[in-house]
Formats: sequence, C-alpha cells, structure tokens
Amino acid sequence: MSLSDESAATPGISRRDFLGAGASAAAYSLLLKAPSPAPRRLAPNQPIHLACIGVGAQGTRVMMDFLKLSDVRVVAVCDVNRESADYSEWSPGELLGKERKLLNDPAWGAGWQGPTCGREPARRLVDAYYRQVRPLSGERACNAYNDFRQLFAQERDLDAVVVCTPDHWHAHIALYALRQGKHVFSQKPMAHTIYECGLMAKAARETGLATQVAVMNEASVATRHLAEWIAAGVIGQVRQVHNWSQRPYWPQGLARPAQAEPVPDGLDWDLWLGPAPARPFNHIYLPFVWRGWYDFGEGAIGDMANYSFDTIFRVLALTAPAAVEASSTPRFPESWPVAELVHWEFPARAGRAPVDLYWYDAHLRPPRPRELAAGELMNSPEDGEGLLFVGDQGKILCGFEGQNPRLIPSRRMRAFTPPPDNLPPSPGAYREWLDAIRGGPPPRANYEFEQAVVEALLLGCIAVRASTKLTWDAENKRITGLDAAGRPHPRARAVALAAANAQLNPPRRAPWTLDALQS
Repeated sequence: MSLSDESAATPGISRRDFLGAGASAAAYSLLLKAPSPAPRRLAPNQPIHLACIGVGAQGTRVMMDFLKLSDVRVVAVCDVNRESADYSEWSPGELLGKERKLLNDPAWGAGWQGPTCGREPARRLVDAYYRQVRPLSGERACNAYNDFRQLFAQERDLDAVVVCTPDHWHAHIALYALRQGKHVFSQKPMAHTIYECGLMAKAARETGLATQVAVMNEASVATRHLAEWIAAGVIGQVRQVHNWSQRPYWPQGLARPAQAEPVPDGLDWDLWLGPAPARPFNHIYLPFVWRGWYDFGEGAIGDMANYSFDTIFRVLALTAPAAVEASSTPRFPESWPVAELVHWEFPARAGRAPVDLYWYDAHLRPPRPRELAAGELMNSPEDGEGLLFVGDQGKILCGFEGQNPRLIPSRRMRAFTPPPDNLPPSPGAYREWLDAIRGGPPPRANYEFEQAVVEALLLGCIAVRASTKLTWDAENKRITGLDAAGRPHPRARAVALAAANAQLNPPRRAPWTLDALQS
C-alpha cells in the first residue's frame, strides 16, 4: 500500500501532516481529541492483527512470543532505529539463539557482528517466520515504520499494538493507540510520570479497550498461592515487606557528557528523544543504558519494581501510600544514583494492618532474618533478588516476583499444610489480553489496576531525587509536605516541595505535549 493510498486516514488531516518530516502539533492534537473509533470486529476464527512498536532487544523477545500464538498475526513493526548490532542481551548469543530456535534455522543471522535489532531485522524475522514456520497463504508481508504515527495512518486493519519502547514513550504511544481504537499491551513500568498513569487509566476506562502491562507474574501460580496464604492468616497480619534487587546492571550516577557524538546511521535521534528535552547524541544514552537517566527511565525501581509491587499490591490489597522516604548514594542532576533505599508507608485497609514496604537495590540488602539457619540463603544464588513478608505470626520468603514462597524457619515449612487454592487460575498474561480483545474479561494487569502500583513506585523515584520523606494526598494527586530535616527554613522547604510536585507532570517537548492526549 502506497502512502498516497492513505491520504484520507483521518478526516481533516492531510497526509503531509501525518507523514512529513515531523507531524505538526496541530495534527497531533486534532487526532487525539477526536472520538475514538470502534475497534475492528473480529470473527471467531479471524487472527488478531498486531503491530510491535519498539523492537530493540526486549521488544524482539516479546514479538517472538506473540509470533508463536496461532490466533495472532504480526502485520507491522516500528522502531526509530533501522538496524544495529549493539543491543544488550542477557547472555552472549541469547537473542540470536532464540531467533534460530523460533525459525528452526541454525544458519539464521550468519555473519551478524553482535546482537542485531531494529525495525528491519524485526521485519525480516516476521517474514521468515510466516514463510518458514507458519506459512500463510494470501497474506501480505510485514511492514516496517520509523514513526508510529505513520503506522497508525497506514495499517487500516490493525487491532492492537505492543509497546516496548523506552519508558518516556510508553504513555504517548499507548494513549495514541487507544484514541485510535486499538488495544494495547505495554512494557513495564506503565508510565514515566504519575500524571501519565492517570491519563492512561482514564483512557482505558473511557474506551473500554483491552490494556495489559507486561508484569507476567500477575498470572503466576506463586502470586495466587501467596494471596491464599496471606488471606488465610498463615503469618498473621503482615506489617512489613522487604524487597531487594541487584539492579542496576547499567551505569548510573553520571554527569551529562560534554561532547556530542555522530548520530548512528539509521537512527532517528530526534524522534527517539520525543517528549524529552533535546540534547546531542551520545552512546551514554542507548541502547538500554537510558534507564539510568531521569528523562528516559526510572533507574532500578523503574526496571524491576512493577513486577514485585504488582505481587505485593495483589497479595496485601494495598491502596496508595501515605508517605514515602528515601536515601541514596550521592545524587546527580540528571542520572539516578548508584544505590537507593526507599520506605513506603501504606495505611490500614478493610481489616488489614498498616504496611511498611522497604526497597533495596544495587548491593544493599535487608537485615538477615534470624529464622534462617547458618548458611541458608535468602534467595537463590542465580538471581540475588527477593521478597520477605513479615507478619505478626511468622515470615514468608520468596523470589522477587513471589516465586517459590516458603515459610521460615524451614521446619515450619516442612510441617505446613497450605490452605485450599480457591482463586481462579490465569491462562497467562498474553492470553488474558488476547481473550479480552475478543470480548473476554479484562486482563488482571490492566491500566486501571496498575495505576496505583506504578504511582507508588514513581513516588519512590521522586523521594530519591528529593532525598527526604514526602507525604502524599492520593485523592488529589499532590505531594503535600516533606520532612524538614536538612531544610529548616520554610522558604527552602517550599521550594523543594514545588520541585517535587513538578515531577508529577514535567514539561514535554512540542509537539509531544500531554494536553493533546486528553479526550
């Protein structure tokens, strides 16, 4: 399909507005304020047409997961990077090995110089899969786009999108998709700011479209078992939760580089920046290392806490925190510190005690429970991460996402008879979302549920930057006070409080303003 075929994609907005070098703010605003079109009606045996936006390393992994599902057809991919071989992977050869296994083709990618991703490799992989593994007669080839606005303008038969971009793009693309009548599966964390969380939950509620955040442990047996144990009072009222991560794996505690570097061939650096403040290109920002910078990610908390907090919120039926306090290694103007300690105070709810939640990252750890025997590990040596629930009548130790829960000391676990498993099992996070697209129940990690989860972790990020204790008005979405320690003068406190509240909804570079994202 040529671009000229799509000049009437949205009434009143020309092809040039959409597809020229940088769509105008007016076109962006008009599109998003228009009524959301109804989603495409699907016959029972009709595949869900899916586009993957953001096909770096993680986006390619997720895309491969969806390719394997028989009722999904990946019809388009989108990334601001055409192709490069410098992506991060979990182990040497991990990405190429998964692609070769997917295609059953040991020669796939021969000659690549490193982990290769971007829109062109993703397009080639999709076409190869539908040619070699699951041939589809009469189906068109996968399309590849640099700009997600072009994708939405051209892909008329699109049902849903998967968003695997850096965090500062999550809300903009998800809201754009919802206002186009498309279902959305988002990478974690759901949003980059608290204001964005509210807009996303509102848009999901108003459109009725299926939304899901990629916290796969929400569908796990372990989360279900933990919820049953806590509800049955196995360790009494839970008063504390300790949550530790060995992230970050990437550099943090950095100053902005003084010199610019040439923009790599095939990378649309201006569009990669999008709503973030403009700056010269430097490899210190990507790939993957963007997580360590305020304008693009949320450090270790943003990378991991959406997983663990999802489990904690479900198991303990948490609401919004009343206060958050943080300390860290030395802070930097634009980059997250090397290590952080954060403490959230959650109020009592419906017969449940208040909860203190503690976060530790880098190589920081909570005090070792006295119930552990000498030499017994708090977590498996492979992950170095975990959760500890502390109740009035005992403790539960488990993996970071709630996996492998066990009572401590070990003798108590050996004598333990689990309560009945009455909670309904999940078909899996992907299947929850796909079934919801076809009219099934809402996915469990939908935007309305995840709003409270992500707001809490983002408040922790703000507390880290303020290096103090914040009090939170959840109803009005405002930070109402901060600890006077270190700021005894009222004027200094007022300035710091205003700076903290400014992080709830920071300014964005035109045309990527959030005014356009409200209906």
